[in-house]
Amino acid sequence: MSFVATSESLFTRYPGNPLLSPERWPYAINAVMNAGATRVGDQTVLVCRAEDRRGFSHLACAWSRDGASNWVVDEQPALVYDGDHPEEEWGLEDPRVTRVDELDAWIITYTAFGRGGPGISLAKTSDFRSFERLGLVMTPEDKNGVLLPRRVDGQWILFHRPTSIHGADIWLSRSTDLRSWSTPELVMSRRPGGWWDSARIGMGAPPLETDEGWLVVYHGVRQTVAGGLYRAGLALLDLNHPANVLRRSEEWVLGPQAQFEVSGDVPNVVFPCGLVRDGETDTLSLYYGAADTRIGLATANCSEVLDYLRECPPG
Repeated sequence: MSFVATSESLFTRYPGNPLLSPERWPYAINAVMNAGATRVGDQTVLVCRAEDRRGFSHLACAWSRDGASNWVVDEQPALVYDGDHPEEEWGLEDPRVTRVDELDAWIITYTAFGRGGPGISLAKTSDFRSFERLGLVMTPEDKNGVLLPRRVDGQWILFHRPTSIHGADIWLSRSTDLRSWSTPELVMSRRPGGWWDSARIGMGAPPLETDEGWLVVYHGVRQTVAGGLYRAGLALLDLNHPANVLRRSEEWVLGPQAQFEVSGDVPNVVFPCGLVRDGETDTLSLYYGAADTRIGLATANCSEVLDYLRECPPG
């Protein structure tokens, strides 16, 4: 019988955590968190949410050869409120990064926070040096926008959480042009009662395409007397019908445990936004915000993660 890892043993925290913290930023910030991730040439780039000392967030890039150490943070923000986009007046938050080969570019989905509340905007880049805003695609209140890397049945797929209309669950919408989107379809719901993901859930990093299906890391929240407790879980979606959940982990696979995850501006938060797969080693690198103050890394073997999901119940 082959060994199947347990939920608590799947992911291993990087011993050099936290990867990034406000103390080593090239300019003054209060916190850094919730980074989208991708490979660009021979480097990993994190598109981070950086919160300034007024309380407003912008997006900034950090680079590393091995995706774990010797990070170099750009001296200037990548995307920041410029006065011309009122939907971003109160900040740009929680980016995810999707490589889209059809466009020969990366699409960044992020929460644009304006006077009307949080919505979802897109930006496009070919080098992470210059960025083209594609504009607001989901009006408030909506968060956790995540784009699949390719079309399904000729349409782009955007996962999101339209809280003001549909509650704090994961939905998807479809588009042919990345601008006009269809009515949301339910993908995955909160579990009621005492579950670790009973209060709200949201997509984490862009799903990875595998032979088994779209591999999903999502965040779930349980409301406690001390506030929201944020953890990460797993799911597997049908490749051709991504609104169909094939498997879903009953237990969380990563939760606040280390000191920098437990203590910070918002205690007890593990919030995954970036996932990179090394094809040669089959290693998954999961980048997550910790306590809304720093960024951590945990790694896993992709085959072991898929083996674990095969043993999970249907979604």
